[in-house]
Amino acid sequence: MFEIDLDLVKKYDRPGPRYTSYPTAPQFNDSFTSGDFTEALIKSNHVENPRDLSLYFHIPFCDTLCYFCGCNMIITRNRDRIADYIKYVKNEIDLVRQLLSPDRKVIQLHWGGGTPTHLTPDEIRDLLSYIKHNFNFKPNSEEGCEIDPRELQKDHLIALREGGINRISMGVQDFNEIVQKAVNRIQPEDLTRKVVEWVRELKFESINLDLIYGLPFQTVDAFAVTVDKMIDISPDRIALFNYAHVPWMKKHMSLIKEEDLPKPEEKLEILKMSVAKLTDAGYEFIGMDHFAKPGDDLTKALHEKKLYRNFQGYSTHAGTDLFGLGITSISQLADVYSQNVKKEKEYFEMIDNDLLPVERGYKLTDDDLLRRYVITKVMCDFELNYEDVEKKFDINFEEYFAWGLKNIQENIDDGLVIMGNRKFEVTEMGRLLIRNVAMNFDGYIERKEDTARYSRTV
Repeated sequence: MFEIDLDLVKKYDRPGPRYTSYPTAPQFNDSFTSGDFTEALIKSNHVENPRDLSLYFHIPFCDTLCYFCGCNMIITRNRDRIADYIKYVKNEIDLVRQLLSPDRKVIQLHWGGGTPTHLTPDEIRDLLSYIKHNFNFKPNSEEGCEIDPRELQKDHLIALREGGINRISMGVQDFNEIVQKAVNRIQPEDLTRKVVEWVRELKFESINLDLIYGLPFQTVDAFAVTVDKMIDISPDRIALFNYAHVPWMKKHMSLIKEEDLPKPEEKLEILKMSVAKLTDAGYEFIGMDHFAKPGDDLTKALHEKKLYRNFQGYSTHAGTDLFGLGITSISQLADVYSQNVKKEKEYFEMIDNDLLPVERGYKLTDDDLLRRYVITKVMCDFELNYEDVEKKFDINFEEYFAWGLKNIQENIDDGLVIMGNRKFEVTEMGRLLIRNVAMNFDGYIERKEDTARYSRTV
């Protein structure tokens, strides 16, 4: 357990990237085309020791609108529309598969949304079967799916488990009924507990539950009840997300009244209480907003310096080529990012024309590759050895990162970073504010080329 210094949290509560990629998504541009991504995909087959694959499928559909949601989702109950989308996801699989060497193996699969379990159990079985038929999976691959208990039947979970899914992630946000009504997500505690029981009965290997602090009408005392109930449920992992109120980006967030949100001081006290309770209960603080039990793979990856970060957040599998399928999905190859189109109509049209449905992307420069390596080390290893960077990229670290090392002195003075002999370590307090530490090495921020409006770091 570590003590959160709220004065430091207030000081560093600034807008900043979450670094699920570097460069971050605002740097992607539409001059990067479907042809560019196709070329990069083919090239990825012909490097020495081609990388294993990670697959992400975006299932955007939801039954109802959660006012806090920051995801790319579509509210619909039109089953024909959903069936058409599944058909085109299969067609996208066909396009990708034709370009991949058949011996490349999948080590990680994730379904996100939206709500993947808005599909029927039969649709889940059908799509999973198609994926498994078209890709070569390694034994013991990590396969996860996000679920929503509010419209879930046990057969949804049976279909997922039969198809090889072995990890489940589920949003709880807050058990308080007043908060649930304010954000239009009515999810009774007994329903959440019942679904967790089903997950355990069906022998899924891991379950993650999400909490969100900063939602309307939350208080320290009321949210403490939710955290205690979460600890009693005892999931393998817990994500404690900060609600980012960005109605200029997500118009539906304007349905949440700003005057109902907790004041900044109350919000920080909620964070402090939650971290204290979770760590005191035995959960290990992974970093930023993730907690896991000591025996969890995420905790093991942290201690073994194998933690990684991508568009799904912290991950246990580094060094894969990530392919995102479905609208808005993002792919990441060794030196390329690519994002699919956002609208179904454009998605369908491009696939009908045998084109990978790319809307924009980015080809990394040598500077990007260097800085991505450094930022990933900072975000995942929570330490950095200058000599390792110098050997890999043939630079003088102090000269190349003079701006960042000047700025990081503030982090050192505040106890977020401990400096050693040409290396530094991030403290537990620094892990909470790790985005701020990583920003010191961001070339776009240094060169004032990043004008995106980010959520606040805490």
